[in-house]
Amino acid sequence: MTNLFSRFVKDESGATAIEYGLIAAIVGVGIIAGLGPLTEALNTTFGTISTKLGEAGAE
Repeated sequence: MTNLFSRFVKDESGATAIEYGLIAAIVGVGIIAGLGPLTEALNTTFGTISTKLGEAGAE
């Protein structure tokens, strides 16, 4: 039983999977956090373009 416990303590393969999971979660949170301001900027830009094209077509 002691041998089994010592092998379990030395095994680090699960730690690598957990680290990759944490990295993926942090990247995901960063992407989600950046989408809000990006969406607003794109809406403003395309709204301005739409207005300019509407004004140019009315002339």
